[in-house]
Amino acid sequence: MAAVTVSAAVTWALRALPFAVLAPLRSSETVRPLLSRSTRMPAGVMLIPLVYCLRDLPLTEPRALAPAVALAVTVGLCPWRRNAPPGILGGTATHVVLVSTVVAP
Repeated sequence: MAAVTVSAAVTWALRALPFAVLAPLRSSETVRPLLSRSTRMPAGVMLIPLVYCLRDLPLTEPRALAPAVALAVTVGLCPWRRNAPPGILGGTATHVVLVSTVVAP
């Protein structure tokens, strides 16, 4: 019973901690500009992993087809549907299909 109680207390504390830390940050002069640009921040944050993942992609080889087409599908679906999840799912599905059928040896 003690182990369950301790586990529950730690779980609750870890879930409450971000909210406790976020409250003072909202009034911070450093964080305020980031919060005011919240409409552009998700795209900026996603650009970093995109560049990291595609930086070594050889564009002259056929194996570059799957990521390039999947990226095009994702970039096309997100604005068209005005929703990120359909774009992400569509791009992922396109990549999986292309890697398993077209690009695979």
